[in-house]
Amino acid sequence: MTSDQIDAKPGTPAPEPHPPRPDRPGIALTVIAMCQLMVVLDATIVNIALPHIQTSLGFSTSDLTWVINAYALTFGGLLLLGGRAGDLLGRRRMFITGILVFTLASLLGGFAQEPWQLLAARALQGIGGAIASPTSLALIATTFPEGPERNRAFGVFSAVSAGGGAIGLIAGGMLTDWLNWRWVLFVNVPIGVVIAALAPRYIRESQRHSGTFDLAGAFTSTGGMAALVYGFIRAASDGWRDGLTLASFGAAVVLLLAFVAVERRSAQPITPLRMFADRNRSGTYVIMLSLAAAMFGMFFFIVLFVQNVLHYSPVKAGVAFFPSTLAIVLAAGLATNLLPRIGPKPLVVTGSLITAGAMAWLTFIDPDSTYTGGIIGPLLLFGFGMGLNFVTLTLTAVSGIADSESGAASGLLNTTQQVGGALGLSILTTVFGTASRNEGKTQLKDFLAHGSPEQKAAFAKTHQLPAPWSDEVLAHGIGTAFIAAVALVSLAALVAVFVIQVRKSDLEALSGKAGVPG
Repeated sequence: MTSDQIDAKPGTPAPEPHPPRPDRPGIALTVIAMCQLMVVLDATIVNIALPHIQTSLGFSTSDLTWVINAYALTFGGLLLLGGRAGDLLGRRRMFITGILVFTLASLLGGFAQEPWQLLAARALQGIGGAIASPTSLALIATTFPEGPERNRAFGVFSAVSAGGGAIGLIAGGMLTDWLNWRWVLFVNVPIGVVIAALAPRYIRESQRHSGTFDLAGAFTSTGGMAALVYGFIRAASDGWRDGLTLASFGAAVVLLLAFVAVERRSAQPITPLRMFADRNRSGTYVIMLSLAAAMFGMFFFIVLFVQNVLHYSPVKAGVAFFPSTLAIVLAAGLATNLLPRIGPKPLVVTGSLITAGAMAWLTFIDPDSTYTGGIIGPLLLFGFGMGLNFVTLTLTAVSGIADSESGAASGLLNTTQQVGGALGLSILTTVFGTASRNEGKTQLKDFLAHGSPEQKAAFAKTHQLPAPWSDEVLAHGIGTAFIAAVALVSLAALVAVFVIQVRKSDLEALSGKAGVPG
C-alpha cells in the first residue's frame, strides 16, 4: 500500500494545547453549526425535488437513485479520511477546504443539463461534506475549552444535526415549489461563501498531528461499494444476466477484498479491522446498516408516491414527513431517559421491531392509499423506532473501547449509516424495478383494452402509461420493495436479540464517550 507521508514519525500526535477561548465564541459556534446544517440538510433537501429532477433531466426511476447514492457513497466512504485530514493538515484548513468544495459542487449541480453532470456534482458534494463534517465536530474541541462552554457547543451541534433532516425536507419543498429544483443546490452557494469567509477570522487553527493517509484503503472501500451499488441498480433496469451487471459485481468483490488486504497491512488503517472483533460493536454496525437501508428506501419511495400518485406539491410533500421527524425526536428523548434504567439492548430490540412493523405496513400501499389512511401511521411508527435506536446505537458503538479510539468507532458508525443507506436503496430499487416491469406488462394489456383513443395516441408518442395505470405500476413496485425492507430490518432485530450484550452497568463508561470527536 502506498500512502502520502506527512511527518517522519507516523502515528505520534503532537501535544495539543488547551484550546483558548475564541474572541467571539457565538460567531465561531454559528459558523461551525452552519456547516453541519448545510451538510446534514443536503442529505434530505434533494429528496423532495426528485420527481422534478427526474422530469427535467430524464432520469429513469432506477437511475434516479444515484442522485441520492452518489452523495451518500462519497460522503460515507471518505468520512474517516476527511477526519484524518483534519488531524494531519489542520482542522480549520480542511474545514474551509471542504466547505469550498461543497459550495463549488452545489453551484455546478444547479447548472446541470445532463444526468451525468448532476451525478458528478453530487459525488463532489459528498467529498466536500466528508472533509467538512468531521472537522466541524472536531473544531468544537479545538475552539471551546472543556467544561460547560464546550458542552453547550456540543448541544447546539447535536440539535442542528437532529433537526437538519426535517429542515431539509421542508426547505426542499419550498424551493422546488416556489422557484425550481435547481435552487435546492444553489441555496448552498451563499451559505458556503459566508462560512468560508468567516472561518479564518473567528475559528482558531488546531495543532497538527503527524501520521499518514490511508488513501488506498479509502479508495478501495469507496470504489468497491460504488461498484456493488451500481451492480444492483444495473440489475434493476437490465437484469441479472447483463454483462455490465456481472462485471460490476466482480469489480466490487475484487476491490473489497483488496480493501481488507490493505487494512490488514496498514500501520494506520482508515478502518481499523479490530473494531469488528467486539460482538457489540460489529453487531451495532450491522444494525445501523440495515436500518439505514430501510430509511433511505422509505424516504425515496414515499416521496415519489406522495408527489406522483397523491399529487402533493413539493411543499406539502416536505411537510408530510414532519410527523416522522417529530417521532424521532420524542423517541430519542425517551431513549435517553430509559437507558440508565433498562440498558441499551431492550431499546435496540424494541426500536428494530417497531421499524420492521412500519415497513410491513407500507407493503400494503396501493393507488387508493391516502396520507391519513396509509402513510402517516407507518411514518410515525418508523420515526419512533429509529429514534429509540439512534441514541442507543451511538453508545453501543463505543462499548468497551479505549478513549483514544472512541472517535474512530463512532465515525465508523456514521460511515456505516451512509454506505448502508446507499446499498440498501440500490437493493430496494432492484426489487422495485423487477416488480414494476412485471406489473407494467399487466397494466399495458389493460390499457390497450380499455384506454381512450386520445390516451393511446399520447402513449404512442411518449411510451408512458397514463394514470391510473401508471399509478398501479408505481404503487405495486413500491409495495414490493418494502417487502425487502422488512427483511433488512428483521435482520437488525435478530442481531439485536442474539448479538448485542451491552449491560446497563456499562452505561456510565459509555456515556462519556458518545459523540466525542476523534
